[in-house]
Amino acid sequence: MNRLKEIREDRDLFQKDIAKFLNIDQSNYSKYELEKINIPLAILKKLADFYNTSIDYLLYRTDERKPYPKSIVKEK
Repeated sequence: MNRLKEIREDRDLFQKDIAKFLNIDQSNYSKYELEKINIPLAILKKLADFYNTSIDYLLYRTDERKPYPKSIVKEK
């Protein structure tokens, strides 16, 4: 099963709910879940933030659901 679908269904959400949050058509979101089109990085970032996880988790690069700690960038 696609992880996007899995995590969405775990929260009892519909594709139309996520598409509305992302401000895209439900049909495009469906294509992301079906892996018919690549997900733009900006969308992946929004999804990771929405689900409070990492992009790596969404892309099956890790099974750790917990997001990475935020990095602190010091300005000079």
